[in-house]
Amino acid sequence: MPAELADHCADVLTAYGCPSVSVAVAQRGVVTLAEAHGLADPATGRPATTDTAYLLASVTKPITATAVCLAADQGLLALDAPLPGRDSGPTIRQVLLHRGGFGQHYDFSYDTTDAEVALDDYAALYREPGSGFEYSNLGYGLLGRALAAATGQEFGDVVRERVFAPLGLTAAHLGPRHQGLQAVPHTADGRAYPAYGTSHPGASLGWATASEAALFGLSYSRLLRPETATAMLDGIPIDGRLGYGLGWFVSSGDGPRTVSHSGSMGGVATMLVVLPDQETALCVLTNSTDRRARDAVVGRLLDGLVADRDSVVLPPPVSAERPMAVPEGRWTGGISTPDREVPLTLRVRPDRQVELRLDGGAAVMAQATASADWDLRVSFPVQLPSVDARRNSPASGLELALRDGHLTGAARAFKDGEGDGWLGNLLSHPCALEAD
Repeated sequence: MPAELADHCADVLTAYGCPSVSVAVAQRGVVTLAEAHGLADPATGRPATTDTAYLLASVTKPITATAVCLAADQGLLALDAPLPGRDSGPTIRQVLLHRGGFGQHYDFSYDTTDAEVALDDYAALYREPGSGFEYSNLGYGLLGRALAAATGQEFGDVVRERVFAPLGLTAAHLGPRHQGLQAVPHTADGRAYPAYGTSHPGASLGWATASEAALFGLSYSRLLRPETATAMLDGIPIDGRLGYGLGWFVSSGDGPRTVSHSGSMGGVATMLVVLPDQETALCVLTNSTDRRARDAVVGRLLDGLVADRDSVVLPPPVSAERPMAVPEGRWTGGISTPDREVPLTLRVRPDRQVELRLDGGAAVMAQATASADWDLRVSFPVQLPSVDARRNSPASGLELALRDGHLTGAARAFKDGEGDGWLGNLLSHPCALEAD
């Protein structure tokens, strides 16, 4: 495989304009393949090597989940108790499962490693805890805070001392900057990202080499009680193909059993896949927002490890659309932002077109759809009038459920892509409307 893989990686980097890729396979606790191709820093010509650390994006979540579960084994946290600082609401286990009721969220602050968005401003619940899956970086941000409070240490220090060090992962790190050799994140069109921070490091700010990430995937359970390690892989189904456990996507069905996590955010695309029955893990790390190079290399590695690559189920889960069936008519109410209540009027038309009027502004039309969770989903090129939305979230989207004559759910402030700058923020706000 090595010669063929090297040629494949070179072709993929050229085809998708990706600066570099680092790959590793570990089997039975030993790294059996480690390669890096391309440039970790195109501006200086520094090549990627197997010692180069990459920002992991959401592959950070299994690391944070391991630290939380270890703290529970040590009696510092209780998985079935509410998040610390809350008398009620989601339990730590529900948050680990992305079933805490929090909304979709990510925020990034560029040219500074200090978060500009206050996590608590967006910690509203959009569904009953435990009732459904909604992927939430915000929840993992709160878990990092809970770990710090329970241990009396900085979150990054907790992970380094209690997870990375016992596993011998000397290059791994959690925080906005890596002090060693690192791959510089790049936009899909080749612009270097500045260093950036976020309010949810436990969801996004892990760093590792591909070899150490693969070894983590095989060895993290050694830190835990057997029953806790088993619980981490008890995935609750999401879409019939994938479930989510405590920090891991877990496959279901007839294909090879897989435990995995993908990552994608500004300047990086990552994947960690564990094949437990083969005692094998593979990791692919790239320093481009474009996921296509990552996916192509993952596919080639799987070709050499399983009989049928197409039978391997990997994230993300599938969310099928359906026709929007909200009754025609006028709906009025508001969106609760951290600054104020913003008036909103919707008019649902016969052709599934929706007219939106936000904060008394001009009417905007858009086509609406629905999903298994939401009866109305629609996006508009209109910015929410809030301080945080004005930072880097120029568009708005609604995901609303029809219950007892009311439309309730989330109004999202977001940015579509990074073409005119950097990846923007995704901020969820409670929204409630009633029929006129």
